[in-house]
Amino acid sequence: MNSNERIDPHTGSRVHIVAARQNRPNSPTTICPFCVGGLEAPNDYTVKSIANRWPALDSGACEVVLYSSQHDASLVSIAPGGIRDVIDLWAERTEKLLRQDNIEYVLIFENRGAEVGATIQHPHGQIYAFDHVPARQHRLLTAQWSPDTNTESREIISTKYFTVYAQYASIHPVSLVVAPRERVATVCELTDAQRNDFSEVLHQTFSALDLLFDEPLPYMMWINQSADAKTYKNPWMHMEIVSPWRAPNVQRFIAAAEVSTEEYFNPVDPADIAQRLRDLI
Repeated sequence: MNSNERIDPHTGSRVHIVAARQNRPNSPTTICPFCVGGLEAPNDYTVKSIANRWPALDSGACEVVLYSSQHDASLVSIAPGGIRDVIDLWAERTEKLLRQDNIEYVLIFENRGAEVGATIQHPHGQIYAFDHVPARQHRLLTAQWSPDTNTESREIISTKYFTVYAQYASIHPVSLVVAPRERVATVCELTDAQRNDFSEVLHQTFSALDLLFDEPLPYMMWINQSADAKTYKNPWMHMEIVSPWRAPNVQRFIAAAEVSTEEYFNPVDPADIAQRLRDLI
């Protein structure tokens, strides 16, 4: 552990003190650094990964994944073909990062929208490669997480290779799981057919989410995947997508009683969200 990582002596929570990130740019008003000709993209590209100039980790690696050279694109507008390119890049970067001796866990994620902390609008996600397995992922891996087989009214999409459903005990108003039907440890292990299906499913899912409140939905998305196979048995890669919106432009705040107790009070029924999304697909 380095000097910028601290463990709360009472709860065991790990905290990274990253004061330098206070100086990172927010919504640049000049040329976007991710557009062609910008600081991070001097030449045209389809998808691209770059080192994060403002890393949140002192140990490990932080990268930015650019989904498209088009500033106003999204995982909806780039269509399944563009999403497949992103999936392939996720797999390539995961595989290369996991080869490094100092990397134990690779987290792929996206914050979309200023409401959830995105500072640049250009379509992009991120990768954090940790020198340890984060606590939540450790719990999921230790519990040998697998997809819910009793989704009933919470199922949204069902294909040959993937399932999408609203989480049973969801903390957030919108809380979805996208999981392969067969056990796959990391995104790298998805077959060509699975990757094609994954891209189609993600296009349908994000398209429906943007129709849910008749405008682009702010969301947080991440992929839970495998760590050390000797330590964790039967890992099952899956994506989670959550949004704080409970109505158009109305955010559910996680307030004092929830933060203090880690017990949550969600005003939205997951089955209702699932039904509304099914109707939009």
